[in-house]
Amino acid sequence: MSNLDFIDEAYRDSIATVDSEGKRVWVYPKKPSGRYHNYRVIATIIFLTVFFVGPFVKINGQPLLMINVFERKFVLFGQLFLPQDSVIFSVGLLTFFVFIIVFTVVYGRFWCGFACPQTVFMEMVFRKIEYWIEGDRKQQIALNKAPWTTEKILKKGGKRLVFLLISILIAHTTMAYLIGLEATKEIITQSPTEHMTGFIGLVAFTGIFYYVFTVLREQVCISICPYGRLQGVLMGRNTVNIIYDWIRGEPRGKLNKHEPAGISIPKGDCIDCKLCVQVCPMGIDIRNGAQLECTNCTACIDACDDVMIKINKPTGLIRYGSVESVEKRIPFKLSFRAYAYSAVLLLLVGIEAFLLLSRSAIETTVMRVPGQMYQEQANNKISNLYNAQIVNKSNNEMVVSLKVEDNKGSIRLIDGKKTIKVRKEGKADVVFFLEMDKAAIKKIKTNLAIEVWQGEDKLETIKTTFLGTIE
Repeated sequence: MSNLDFIDEAYRDSIATVDSEGKRVWVYPKKPSGRYHNYRVIATIIFLTVFFVGPFVKINGQPLLMINVFERKFVLFGQLFLPQDSVIFSVGLLTFFVFIIVFTVVYGRFWCGFACPQTVFMEMVFRKIEYWIEGDRKQQIALNKAPWTTEKILKKGGKRLVFLLISILIAHTTMAYLIGLEATKEIITQSPTEHMTGFIGLVAFTGIFYYVFTVLREQVCISICPYGRLQGVLMGRNTVNIIYDWIRGEPRGKLNKHEPAGISIPKGDCIDCKLCVQVCPMGIDIRNGAQLECTNCTACIDACDDVMIKINKPTGLIRYGSVESVEKRIPFKLSFRAYAYSAVLLLLVGIEAFLLLSRSAIETTVMRVPGQMYQEQANNKISNLYNAQIVNKSNNEMVVSLKVEDNKGSIRLIDGKKTIKVRKEGKADVVFFLEMDKAAIKKIKTNLAIEVWQGEDKLETIKTTFLGTIE
C-alpha cells in the first residue's frame, strides 16, 4: 500500500466549515496550549503593543506610521511621502509583494499563523475572551444547545458587549493610522455633526470589525483573504508547512493496552485521537495533507506533541516540514525558485534604498508658461516666463531661493521677492522670469539647470530649457 493511500480524497470536494447541504458548520476549537502556543503569545504581545502604541509615537514631529489615503499622505518611520513620491511608493509596494512571494515559497503561511492581524485578534484576543466567558470546546457546544436561561443570556450578552468594546478600540486605533492621532482626537472629543464623515467612518469600522470577529471569523481566511488564495500557487513540495508525517503515523489506530499476547497488528504512531482536528480553528484534519484552509497556527502541533509525550512516542508526528522532506526523510533545503525570488528581492531592496537615500525634502517642478515665446528686454537681455511648483515634504516650514546653475542667467520672481516660503507638508506655486544676456545665447534652445537653495545648502537641481534668438 502506498504511503498516501490512507488519505480520503473526498475532503478536497468541500471545506470543513460547510456541510453537504451548503450550510455553515460552526467551529468550536479546543483551547490550545503548548510550546508553539507560547511563542504565539509572545508574538501577540509584541504585535498588540506596536499596534496600540504606534499612533502615539512621533519621529521628527511625524507619526511612526500613517496611511492617509484620503489626503494621499503617507508616513513611514517619521518620513513623509506625498504623491510626488509615487516612484518610491511603487517600488516599495513591488518589493513588499515580492517579499510575500519569497516568504511564502520558502516558509508557507508562517505570517498567517503568527503575525496576521486577523489571526492575532481572532485567535489570541476574541477567542481567548470566549474561552474565559463561555469555557472550552465542550462547554461552548453545551451552552449553544442549552435553552435560553439567565446564565446563557448573561454569558452571550456579556461576550458580545466585550467584543463590541474591543471592536470600538480597534476601530479608533485604525482611524489614527489613517488620518493621524490629532484628527482622530478631534472626531472623538467634538460633536459628530462637526466631523460627520469621520464619525460615520468610525461607526463603519466598528461594525466591520465586530462582524468579522463575531460572525465571519475563519471565513475571512478561507473565502476572503487574497493571500490565502495565492498559497496554492506559491507553495510547492519544498515549502515549509505544517505537515503530518504519514510515513511514521500510518496506519493509524486506537491505542489498546490490552491486545492479546503474541498478536502484533501493524500500527503507526497516530492513535486517531482527533485532538489535532478538535483544536484546529479552521476545523480541518491536518492528516489529510496541506489544505487551503490551514493558516499554520501550530495548534495541531502542540496537541499532537502532548499526546506523543503521554504515550511515550517521539514528538514531531505533526511538525514544520515539507512534502519532500517527509517522503525522502531528508532535512529541508531551499529550492532554486526560492533563490531566484531572493535575488529579485535583493535587487528591489537596493533600488528602494537608493531612492530613499537620494530623496530630497523639496521637490520642484519647473515648466515654461505654455504659449509664451521669449521676450526681449530693454537691458539687452532675453527672458522666458516659467511656472514652478515647490513641494515641501518635511515637517518644517522652509524658505528657499532659486538660482541658475553656474550663474548663466538670473531669476526674477513676479512678486518681486527674493525668497519663497513653503509651509510644512505644503506647496508653493510661483511664476518667474529667467533672463540671459543676448551675447550668451548661442542657439535657439539652450539647456539650463535651476538650483533650489535653502540658505547655504543646495537642495535640488532641475533641468529645463531656455528659448532665445541668435545674434
